[in-house]
Amino acid sequence: MEYNGLTLREMPQEERPRERMLAQGAKALSNAELLAVLLRTGSVRESAVTLAQRLLAEAGGLRGLAERTTEELTRLRGIGVAKALQVQAGIELGRRLSAAARESAPVLRAPRDVAELLMEELRFLRQEHFVVLYLNTKNRLIGKETLSVGSLNATVVHPREVFRSAILRSAASIICAHNHPSGDPEPSREDVLLTRRLAEAGELIGIRLLDHVVIGDHRFSSLKEQGHL
Repeated sequence: MEYNGLTLREMPQEERPRERMLAQGAKALSNAELLAVLLRTGSVRESAVTLAQRLLAEAGGLRGLAERTTEELTRLRGIGVAKALQVQAGIELGRRLSAAARESAPVLRAPRDVAELLMEELRFLRQEHFVVLYLNTKNRLIGKETLSVGSLNATVVHPREVFRSAILRSAASIICAHNHPSGDPEPSREDVLLTRRLAEAGELIGIRLLDHVVIGDHRFSSLKEQGHL
């Protein structure tokens, strides 16, 4: 969004980042708008949003901005020590939140761990939900995604979709799970075929399928434990 050097006061009310954040939530704002909220003010020549847009462009994006020292930030036109510290404080809070989320994420070492994580979420559903759990090198959960809802077969759940998300998350391995609305967790022929197909794709890509867990009503089964992996 281009602001052509307008001050915040001159912008339409609905385009001011703080007002938009209040009305629509932080997720509705662009990176530049969020940065403008941290900066609070611009300069005589630039609004806070225009300043934020320029800083992101000159730093090479959020990652580049996060790597700048206080001294490097203050070399950028329009950034004094106070603004540099405001930006760094926001970035550090983001880092700490990310670290806290990683530390609180469960480690999945056995099928029972997977069942305990997903049982209450899946066991009463009337349709099959196929869920992928993304893990790091220490088997700690770094992401969870429901990739399909409905009858489970090789056309509904494609390895391309499963491993695309795994690659985007830099996952070291994955665990797949789905529920049986009947309550009986015994794997079907389709479950076995899909598991083998995903395992083969994972071997080629370099992201292992550790298990495929079927969730029933207070019961579960592991295709790995049954020898299908």
